[in-house]
Amino acid sequence: MARLNRDTIIALILLIVCGVLMMASYEIREPDYGQLSPAAWPRAVIVAMTVLALIYLIQSVQAGPDTPNADAPRGVVAFLAYWQNVIWCFVIFLGYLLALPYVGMLIGGLVFAFVLLTALGGWSPRSLGLHAIIALCSVGGMWLLFTQALGVFLPRGEWTGF
Repeated sequence: MARLNRDTIIALILLIVCGVLMMASYEIREPDYGQLSPAAWPRAVIVAMTVLALIYLIQSVQAGPDTPNADAPRGVVAFLAYWQNVIWCFVIFLGYLLALPYVGMLIGGLVFAFVLLTALGGWSPRSLGLHAIIALCSVGGMWLLFTQALGVFLPRGEWTGF
C-alpha cells in the first residue's frame, strides 16, 4: 500500500470539513419572505471549496508520497526565517482586525490589502504603485458591490465614519 503524503491528508480533512459545513447549512432558518434562501450563498461557497478540495486531493494523490525535506528549518531563528511570509500575513491580519472598529472596512481593507501585498511583493516604486492599484480596485470593487448593489451594511469606522 502506498503511503499518503501530507497534502492528501489535508485534502481529505478539507473534504470532511466541507461535508460538515454543507450539513450545517441545512440548519439555516428559512424565512417566509424573499425569493433567495439565506443558505444559498453559504452553500455556493461550500460547493466551490469542495471542488477546490477535490482538485487538491487529485493533485496530491498524483504527486506520490512525501520526500524528506532537506532544507527543513533547524532552530528557532531558522524556523522564523523559513516561515516569515506566513508570520507576516498573520501579524498584518491581526492589525487589520484590531483597526477595523476604528477605521472601518473601506479604509481598513485598503490599508490591509496594500500592506499585505507590499510585505509579500516587495518595496520597489513600481511595485508600490501596482499594489496601490490592486488594493484600490479589489477593495473598492467589493465595497461598491456590497454597499451599492446588494445593500449590505459594512462596518463603519469610529474615527472615519465610512
